This record gives sequence, structure tokens and C-alpha cells, in this order.
Amino acid sequence: MITAYAVFEAKGELKRFEYDPGALKPDEVEIDVNFCGVCHGDINVLDNEWGMTQYPFVPGHEVIGTVAQVGERVQHFSMGQTVGLGWFAGYCNECTQCRTGDHNLCADAHPTIIGRHGGFADKVRAAANSVIPIPDGTDLESAGPLLCAGITVFNPLVQFDIKPTDKVGVIGIGGLGHIALQFFNAWGCDVTAFTSNDAKKTEVLKLGAHQAINSRNQAEIEAAAGEFDLIISTIDASLDWNAYVGTLRPKGRLHFLGIPKEPLGVTVSQMLSGQRSVSASPNGSPVNIEKMLKFANRHNIKPVIEKYSFDQINQAIERLRSGQARYRIVLTK
Repeated sequence: MITAYAVFEAKGELKRFEYDPGALKPDEVEIDVNFCGVCHGDINVLDNEWGMTQYPFVPGHEVIGTVAQVGERVQHFSMGQTVGLGWFAGYCNECTQCRTGDHNLCADAHPTIIGRHGGFADKVRAAANSVIPIPDGTDLESAGPLLCAGITVFNPLVQFDIKPTDKVGVIGIGGLGHIALQFFNAWGCDVTAFTSNDAKKTEVLKLGAHQAINSRNQAEIEAAAGEFDLIISTIDASLDWNAYVGTLRPKGRLHFLGIPKEPLGVTVSQMLSGQRSVSASPNGSPVNIEKMLKFANRHNIKPVIEKYSFDQINQAIERLRSGQARYRIVLTK
């Protein structure tokens, strides 16, 4: 039996819950959970905002733990090995995306917390090719959020061949943005933080930004015209996106990791004249997650976290809902 914390209705309280996972499948790994991040994605599914939640539901998709069991076809993990599990717990392994290494774009990928139980538990199971080895020397307490927020902001660096000489910007310095500043700085880029919170300007410089711009100050944004090779947006608010396109160099890119609540309203002619792009991406493939973890370990990149014990899960959820968490929440045993 697996002991977990489950919710039994949308926006309900999480309560202790036991379930029988059945026999371990030949290609699966069972993980003893030691730490698990608490992410807005957990709340989206907990509240059934996407209309796919099946109750009772166990959230949790930023798992750090050790291998407890391996299926008979699994040969690349050993008992007791430290591993992680992120947004996906399995893939179809047959489509073009899977066969070319873009597992995260698989149309039949299996999210860890949709149609299955996640990591707010003592154990969790997943397909072996979605389980990620954790490099020696990693700070395990803070590593969970790297498997979701970390790979989400790291992925554009790899996908778009960002160079150390590039100038990059990060809109929104929260759960994703504060990690992005660290990655982009360690990559060697000239990093600008766009934030509407003037009180954060000192903090963003400590996190890796070289300068800060008020994201709602039109004059400051216009003064940065034609400067950036890449800007990523991590927010769900709507801004004057044409103004941000105007800050891009020719062939520059405005890239969305957060989902704005309203249509972008971007003018195509402004993109066309400088061959600029607007794009978006989800998290990353297992291969890129491994690259990201090695890079983070090498450069001592860590999410800033608040810690709660597993039995404080409801307090942790309310802290995240409040918007006051700095910057990620992690459950610990």
C-alpha cells in the first residue's frame, strides 16, 4: 500500500489516503519520496481548472527520492539510487517526437498528476525513461522545483542555441523567473530582469540580473529598444507585448513560458521587419532535464525555497495560493 495525501473534491482539503498500486510493471520504477515540490500546476489540477481531474487525487510532480523497486526490464537504475520525477511519468515511446528525443512534445505523454497519483506520498511510480538520475553533490532539498520550473526556463537556452554573448531578459521574477536569472547568468549572458516590483530590484541583482527594468514603465521599456536577443515571459498577466517585441534585436525572440489571460495582440509587421519571433514552450525532454541538473550542480544553481513537512501540506497549499511564497515550496520528511 502507498500512503499519500489526497483531495476528494475540487478545492478540498488534502487528507491521508491509502491506495494499492498493484504489481510493479516491467518498465516501471518505484520511488521512496524524500522531498516533493508544491507547484501551481498541482493547484490547477487539484481545483480541476483543466477539467481532467479524477478524485480522489494525489498531487505532486517535483519528486526527489530513492529507488525502492525496479521492474524486470529496467536495467539502468539501482536500488537506493537518488532520482527525480517531474511533470511526466511516461511517454508513448513510438511517435516521431519520442523517437527523435522530444518526449516532452509527445501527444500521448502521461503527466504525473493527471489520471494517476503523484508524489505527495511515501512512494510514487513512473516509467523508467521518465525517471531522472540526480547528480552527486546536488542539494536534494531544493532540487525538486528544478524538475518543473528549472527545466521550463532552461529549455529555451538549449532549444534556441542561446550564446554567452547574447543579451536576455526575464519578465516576472517569481517561481520560474528567479531560477531563470541564475541559469542565464551562469550561461554567460547579459541578463535583465523585468519586474513591476521596485522592491525586488536589489534582490534580482543578487540572483543574477545585471540590471532591472520596471515591466510597466513604458519609458524604461522604450529606452531598451533593439537590445535583446531573447526575452522570456513567466507571467500570466497581459502587458503591451508590442512594446516588448520592440526591444528585440533583429532575429530576436519573445518567448512565453507563462500563459497570458488575454490574446497577445502582437503586430506581425513589427516582427516581419526585423525577422523577430514570438514563441512558447513547455518543459523539457528527459535528456535536457539531465543536462539541466548537471549544469545547475556545476554552477551551484538552487531554487529559493520555503520548507514544510508533509503533514503540513494544507498550510503549504494555502501559502502558495496566497502568492507570498518566496519562491518555491518544498515538502520534506
